[in-house]
Amino acid sequence: MKIQSRKTEFVLTAVLAAALLLPPAAEAQKMKHSAPRASKPSSGGQRSINGGAQKSKSRPAPQAQSGGGRSVSGGSSGRNTNVGNNVNIDNSKRNVNINIDKSKDINVRRNTVVRPGGRPYGRPPYMYGGRRYYCHAPYHYHPYHPFFWGPVWHPWGFFVATIATTAIIVSVANQQYHYDQGVYYMPASGGYTVVSAPVGATITTLPTGSQTVVVNETTNNYYYGGTYYEKSGGGYTVVAPTAGTVVENLPEGGEEVRIGEVTYVKVGETYYQPIQQNGKSMYEVVQIEEDKK
Repeated sequence: MKIQSRKTEFVLTAVLAAALLLPPAAEAQKMKHSAPRASKPSSGGQRSINGGAQKSKSRPAPQAQSGGGRSVSGGSSGRNTNVGNNVNIDNSKRNVNINIDKSKDINVRRNTVVRPGGRPYGRPPYMYGGRRYYCHAPYHYHPYHPFFWGPVWHPWGFFVATIATTAIIVSVANQQYHYDQGVYYMPASGGYTVVSAPVGATITTLPTGSQTVVVNETTNNYYYGGTYYEKSGGGYTVVAPTAGTVVENLPEGGEEVRIGEVTYVKVGETYYQPIQQNGKSMYEVVQIEEDKK
């Protein structure tokens, strides 16, 4: 009986040990067959293709810098290439074409005579269409760019409703003109129209900005706004342009005229040939003669 009791005790102990060991083994078996869980990437471990850490979607994109092409005013817009288009012209103040009324310029009188220069020409004339075109300097084309003499100057045909109180009356051949600071006006319907300076008009003081131009070895003229003045007893008298005179600037109102292979600039009835003098673009007054048959 004692032996049988011990055997029974041994069996119960073995059963109890097996029961205690079974749950951990089963749980291990369960974990072995379950799907693996995905791991969460670290916030700072993954890097983008440009070598920097991936940026958070909540982070605002950096602002673009405003360092574009510089303008003349120092802004960020593209560089301004349209200042003046013209040489020596401030287009922001110009607008001289606004008041040109072609219906009111019927009284515009233009210089039609070119005085002979007196110097013999060392170059043969350019001949075309039955005419001879004389110049001292060789032809050197450069584009015609009208020159702007300032806010008080206006081209032929410019219309104004009123003129300054400083204007004076100048009489030439029984015709009265109003003159003010280098500009000549004639009455027109509702105002005044700018006309070319009448030959023979005399003023006491030259306009501000007048230039001295050489006519020949003994004579100088004074040039302003397309008008030529010569010193006289009463002051300065308007004269016709002299052939061979060289000027740097021409007024608005001229036009390029193609004659054969040469392009002249015609201002009123006066022809100017583009030339180069001492490296500068200039214009020479052309003497034109009918071809002798």
